[in-house]
Amino acid sequence: MIADEDNTLDVDLPDEAATQALGRRLAGAANGGDVFALSGDLGTGKSVLARAFIRAYCATLEDVPSPTFTLLEVYEGGAAPVHHFDLYRLKTPDEVMELGIEDAFADGVSLVEWPDRLGPWLPANRLDVHLRPGAGTGARRARLTGHGYWQARLIDGMGEGAIHA
Repeated sequence: MIADEDNTLDVDLPDEAATQALGRRLAGAANGGDVFALSGDLGTGKSVLARAFIRAYCATLEDVPSPTFTLLEVYEGGAAPVHHFDLYRLKTPDEVMELGIEDAFADGVSLVEWPDRLGPWLPANRLDVHLRPGAGTGARRARLTGHGYWQARLIDGMGEGAIHA
């Protein structure tokens, strides 16, 4: 698992436990103002990764429901609040402004499922986490791509040996 010249890192996730481990690892690297753009088809593990991230970052075992219908859930307990967005049901990028996403991006840690719905509001500084099916039943593959300051952070802080599934 080495980040390549395109600022990407591919991670094999053989099972749900590995997806959860990646979520915990990302939580350990998170700082206030960070945006994690979680993409992939339905059922590829975005919510599994987000739940593990939130539980690790906020040091809680509380229930972490998917915000599919509420669009946003906010969790306290970490160094910054975690804003978990699920934008699947949005029709236009402008709808996201009603959710206070600018404040979340500035002050909290943001997990954004279906980030393509943000259109021009997608921040330049972000870590894209694209999940897709892997080889074998229940397996996934994650491609992490750093944008903006995440380019250096991906190489420096998440290179070989840093992510253990």
